Amino acid sequence: GGPFRTRRSLKGVSVKEALRHPTWKMGEKITIDSATLMNKGLEIIEARWLFGVPVSKIEVLIHPQSIVHSLVEFVDGSLLAQLGLPDMRLPIQYALTWPERVEGGLPRLDLKAAGLLTFETPDLKRFPCLAHARRAAEEGGSAPVTLNAANEVAVGAFLEGRIRFTEIQRIIGHALD
Repeated sequence: GGPFRTRRSLKGVSVKEALRHPTWKMGEKITIDSATLMNKGLEIIEARWLFGVPVSKIEVLIHPQSIVHSLVEFVDGSLLAQLGLPDMRLPIQYALTWPERVEGGLPRLDLKAAGLLTFETPDLKRFPCLAHARRAAEEGGSAPVTLNAANEVAVGAFLEGRIRFTEIQRIIGHALD
């Protein structure tokens, strides 16, 4: 939910407010996707197709500190997480160099300085884009492409001031329907 994680109502959200992410420095499109939680929805679709994980086994958690970049639970209940600074360079480096681990000259995470790591369940009523993405992942076929295209158009219209923030999710839902 980016800057709106704790905000009750998303009515009247301005472009400037939506672009004020508390942790990350990203481009406009990705920042809006974070504000609507579409970024997490797209990650559901990625996990489903890249790793063959059934949608029912994919859970989204909000992690305000942005230190845990991925988390996998194994059949025995143990968890494996990839932790790093709130910076996507290390996860991207790992994706590009896998299965190798290479020195990238990036800053290291200091767990003592990081403090507490917290996790929250997303509010699907305030952030329906996440539910739309889950639906598209479950339906398969052209639904994920429809979702992505509708999101691209709606976010662009919001950034240009042609629609309200809350219309993004409505447009995507209508396209899926």
